[in-house]
Amino acid sequence: MSSVARVTTITVRSDTSFEDAVAAGVARASQTLRHVSGAWVKEQKVEAKEGKITGWSVTLEVSFVLDD
Repeated sequence: MSSVARVTTITVRSDTSFEDAVAAGVARASQTLRHVSGAWVKEQKVEAKEGKITGWSVTLEVSFVLDD
């Protein structure tokens, strides 16, 4: 049996960490997309104010398997 996957791009921001942003992104994608099978971190960046990091952002490529 073969399967076909699709990839969609999402951007997620966290006030805590990159890890939290990735977890939130996968969790949120799973609410809308069926059969989420993984994610690739395409980009990471931080927001800063007065020399302190105030936010962590990731761009994710989320893979999900299409229904038969």
